[in-house]
Amino acid sequence: MILEEVKALLQHEAQAIQNIPATDDFEKAVNLIYSQVHEQKGKLITTGMGKAGQIAINMATTFSSTGTPAVFLHPSEAQHGDLGVVQENDVMLMISNSGKTREIIELIDLARGLRPNIKIIVITSNTESVLAQESDVCISTGNPTEVCALGLTPTTSTTTMTVIGDILVVLLMKKINFTNADYAKRHHGGYLGDKSRKAAGIK
Repeated sequence: MILEEVKALLQHEAQAIQNIPATDDFEKAVNLIYSQVHEQKGKLITTGMGKAGQIAINMATTFSSTGTPAVFLHPSEAQHGDLGVVQENDVMLMISNSGKTREIIELIDLARGLRPNIKIIVITSNTESVLAQESDVCISTGNPTEVCALGLTPTTSTTTMTVIGDILVVLLMKKINFTNADYAKRHHGGYLGDKSRKAAGIK
């Protein structure tokens, strides 16, 4: 009985990934990040509240380790001084399943108050939301139903957010021709550091 339920849950999650719309917004997002970070020497700033915030933290660390400098900005802490991390030519990657998260919407106004020309990429399930309309690029999660038994807990939605982040990371790596040697310079320790050095012929 449990095994059948496990299989059903896995199928639900897998189908949600398959239903992520493969649109040219992915290419637009990659080109925008490349332009702001790699050409104009800004950085990527990821942000989100709650579970989406945890996904944003993961995205920032993964982007940084693969050649695209990125930091996480907590939306609430931004209102207490952390907004100062936003510099000229930065690009913000905002994550909100509903597209209505109050702290994220407020952050748009705050960021633009400091940097009027700040570029914004949004990942959301609600492409008609205020957040989506305020973005330069909006990537849809496909608005999946949560696998949670109550239909409330961020589960399937965070799965799709994570996958979208992975896709953006891989596309950026290819665009900047990121190599094993480049990886080794940023990831010195542990198994991955050793593996990347060996692959790059570095002792």
